[in-house]
Amino acid sequence: MVKLSSSDGREFVVAKEVACQSVLIKNMLEDLGEDSDAPIPLPNVSGPVLEKVIEYATHHKDDAPPPPEDDSKNITKSSEDIEEWDKEFINVDQGTLFEIILAANYLDMKGLLDLGCKTVANMIKGKTVEEIRKTFNIVNDFTPEEEEQIRKENEWCEDR
Repeated sequence: MVKLSSSDGREFVVAKEVACQSVLIKNMLEDLGEDSDAPIPLPNVSGPVLEKVIEYATHHKDDAPPPPEDDSKNITKSSEDIEEWDKEFINVDQGTLFEIILAANYLDMKGLLDLGCKTVANMIKGKTVEEIRKTFNIVNDFTPEEEEQIRKENEWCEDR
């Protein structure tokens, strides 16, 4: 069993196989050795988010490791291939979603990071710039002239 300590001081005791889904925690455990009972501090992850991360890691603890990535093969990854359990799990408010993505990145949990990023990609897909701004509460700080300049510079990537 491994003890994890969140940024707000909450402690969680989890099975080592669950904790080691995080490359960061796995490396910390290797550095500390088997004897250490000290909690592993995770200053960049709040208690509620760490609870969600542990829920994800527990559900996926028996998954086969993903095959090593080979950039020479052009395998198209789709944001649509999300398992039903994962869809339910990641169905959270926007603030929590972005905190989960940050935690997955910090903890080096590729599967969870991919899930969060696919979810955001699906939120953006097919929307106009204005719709995306509204979805993510982004204030447009460009002048009309600057916006027109950007459109001209990037018109090559527009769908025609």
